[in-house]
Amino acid sequence: MRTTYDNATVRLYHLGDDGAAMTIMYGPLSEALRVAEQQPQEVQEGLFLATDNDVVAYLDLIES
Repeated sequence: MRTTYDNATVRLYHLGDDGAAMTIMYGPLSEALRVAEQQPQEVQEGLFLATDNDVVAYLDLIES
């Protein structure tokens, strides 16, 4: 992610198998990571974080 500071505003969303995106929350990156961590593994696999200039899969972000 190009924007990586804790208070960066992000959209945390889940991309379903049907291609539909369901927003879980808008808020600071630090809070979005906390919320994402609490989701079941099968949900985490479809989570994405979007800033105003980038999108990254949650699992890719935490593995880096």
